[in-house]
Amino acid sequence: MAYKIAVVGTGYVGLVTGVCFAEIGNEVVCVDVDEEKVAKLQQGIVPIYEPGLDVLLERNLREQRIQFTTQLESVLPWAEIIMLCLPTPPDEDGSADLSYVLQVARQIGTFLKANQIRDHKIVVNKSTVPVGTAFKVRDTILGIYPEANVTVVSNPEFLREGFAVEDFMKPDRVVVGTSNPAAAEVMRQLYKPFTRSGNPIFVMDELSAEITKYAANAFLATKISFMNDIAAFCEKVGANVDLVRLALGADPRIGKRFLFPGLGYGGSCFPKDLKAILRSAAEVGVPLQIIEAAENVNQLQIERFVSKIFERFGENLHGRLFALWGLAFKPNTDDVREAPAFKVIDRLLAAGAQLRVYDPEAMENTRKRYQDRIEYGTTMYQTLDNADALIIATEWNEFRFPDFAEIRHRLKAPIIFDGRNVFDLDTMRQQQFEYYSVGRPPVVPVTNSRQFAANP
Repeated sequence: MAYKIAVVGTGYVGLVTGVCFAEIGNEVVCVDVDEEKVAKLQQGIVPIYEPGLDVLLERNLREQRIQFTTQLESVLPWAEIIMLCLPTPPDEDGSADLSYVLQVARQIGTFLKANQIRDHKIVVNKSTVPVGTAFKVRDTILGIYPEANVTVVSNPEFLREGFAVEDFMKPDRVVVGTSNPAAAEVMRQLYKPFTRSGNPIFVMDELSAEITKYAANAFLATKISFMNDIAAFCEKVGANVDLVRLALGADPRIGKRFLFPGLGYGGSCFPKDLKAILRSAAEVGVPLQIIEAAENVNQLQIERFVSKIFERFGENLHGRLFALWGLAFKPNTDDVREAPAFKVIDRLLAAGAQLRVYDPEAMENTRKRYQDRIEYGTTMYQTLDNADALIIATEWNEFRFPDFAEIRHRLKAPIIFDGRNVFDLDTMRQQQFEYYSVGRPPVVPVTNSRQFAANP
């Protein structure tokens, strides 16, 4: 059956959630306080880059299954399910800021009370929230309107940016946290069209569902940091982390995914979620030492990479120009939150370097942060002109098979620092590039085997 769904928040999670629920026939109204964003969405203009999302939005607007508004109060009487897809940024102490979530909870309670609405409403937390938030949202609403017929459900999302539509439409699992059997059945029916191939819907208590989200992200982040530690070891002894990774990933107990070394994790989830779970665990006296180590390694990884540039060119980079490909925290998104590329840029700017950068989708978001402190390339090749070296910070597909002759022609010298291991070592040897990657021996052609002096 079709449901009437209000989605509060049209950020990355909220917009994908709203559009995908509309795609299978539900009536959806998305609510956001940003009038400009709402106006664009009403016209079918997607404010984020997510493959396939624009097509679904246009179709569901045309079929009138999805609408956008800034007026939450106009939607509450109508909605059967209210999904909270709100930001939970980290506070200074690392804890998740619940002010947006609880503010909307207060709005819901106040409106229900003012209009004496007692129809059953299912309020769904899709935001990534600390353990116990479902109870806080429930208590906030009932504290204002004790007669409210409200069930608060935890329903964390597991979407990968760049594959979010695919992940939502074909989830490998759905997690629902509720102690209310009726609400659990509604959630099963809501997600049934997405799980027809048999992928499971796990119904559990609210606290377990909230921990599941954090535990999943923490484990994946730990795999990334583990491989970055192993990569550093490989570099030190002259081994090749690619060979180690392939053999390691062949073990079915370990798996192949998230074993790629690089500049570390970034984005809107892993950094803040690790801080939040560490803070929550510390508050109850349970230090999570493995997760602490994963976070520490992630911070160290940028220094490990940038040190290669300093070793090659010296600590003082005044007068040096570096070209940088890739700004988004991962390919197939324009999201630059906690982007490793930005950390590299910051370190090089602090050392006096100049940067010229290029990314297929994240240029405008980068301008918002750096303005005129860096240059912006018009194409991936123009970015290279007269630069001392190329730095690769995001593994976009278009970077994988470039014209090496063109790169050589435009750079001052054929030097590449690859933070994502985009190129294989044999290719770099054949192309006679001086090449530094992560967890692999450097490639230094015989013609470039001079001492790595700071000054040419």
